[in-house]
Amino acid sequence: LHRRRHSFPTRRSSDLDLGTFTAMNADPRVMEYFPAPLAPEQSAEFIERIREEFSTEGFGLYAVERREDGELLGYTGLHRVTFTGMKDKIEIGWRLRAECWNQGYATEAAQACVALAAKLGIEELVAFTTVTNLRSQRVMQKLGMELLCEFDHPALPEGHPLRRHVLYWIGIKG
Repeated sequence: LHRRRHSFPTRRSSDLDLGTFTAMNADPRVMEYFPAPLAPEQSAEFIERIREEFSTEGFGLYAVERREDGELLGYTGLHRVTFTGMKDKIEIGWRLRAECWNQGYATEAAQACVALAAKLGIEELVAFTTVTNLRSQRVMQKLGMELLCEFDHPALPEGHPLRRHVLYWIGIKG
């Protein structure tokens, strides 16, 4: 991790700057593979859910900041999946500001989260995204994750253009 100049999870996302977090979640480029950008109140509720997960699980979504200047770039972390079919699996996920894409930040931060999962005794992680989100799939592949299958995301209605997802998996060595 220290060999690169990039970022890594350094603090809980519950400590995120709400303004930067809200702007990222409202950016249509960042939210292209989600049903819709988030309104400010939805971003505030999201931070509350992140805080709750840290208190109940001991892990969650961490703020990603640039080492050189501490600038907030987005988040990456671990999340317990709650929807049917994958309930209780631990997901690794990330979201970065658009201007931070293609610089290695997501991959490096996600690698740190895989290492954290090993320390926590988590034996496997999953990641999923819509079949058209090739950027996130590249990060999953760089992490050494294996493509398991495609599935229809249960939170999206039949016929929704983002409903079809890919599921990646990685076993964690403790």
